[in-house]
Amino acid sequence: MKNRIFMYLFIFSLLLLLFQFINSKNIFDDSNEKVANYKEQVEKYKDSIVVLNDKVDDLSLFSMEGNESAITYFLNEGLKVDNLLPIVRDQLYSLNEAQGEHPLVPYASSEGNRMLISSIRIINHKWILANFTDGQFNGELFVAYELNEVGELKFRLIESFLYPLE
Repeated sequence: MKNRIFMYLFIFSLLLLLFQFINSKNIFDDSNEKVANYKEQVEKYKDSIVVLNDKVDDLSLFSMEGNESAITYFLNEGLKVDNLLPIVRDQLYSLNEAQGEHPLVPYASSEGNRMLISSIRIINHKWILANFTDGQFNGELFVAYELNEVGELKFRLIESFLYPLE
């Protein structure tokens, strides 16, 4: 009787060990598969980061933040670029509030709407690119700006383009 109990306990222990071994093996294989998937994702994301960094470099080519010569120009004039750029943007956007037609946009707007500048990119210490729209028509402006001795900003339209309706 004692031998049978020990035999049943031994068989039960073997079955329990077998179950534990198979379960552990499945968990181990699953975790290895997850790690392999994560490694693939990491490589894919690294490639994406490289592509995005290249795009950032391309976009910073024609922007004030990436133009050391333009920044040096303002520093030589005794101006802080960090303070000046928001002022340039604000004054250009404030032209949207002018009565009547927009002072820089040379195109008439559609009925009941006004041409407004929607986005601005300061290229360097002299030039700005801007988008404008009235909700129906849109286009782009190439604007020169200068800061006179008094500290006033003067904007001058160099070129403009109105996209045709589709």
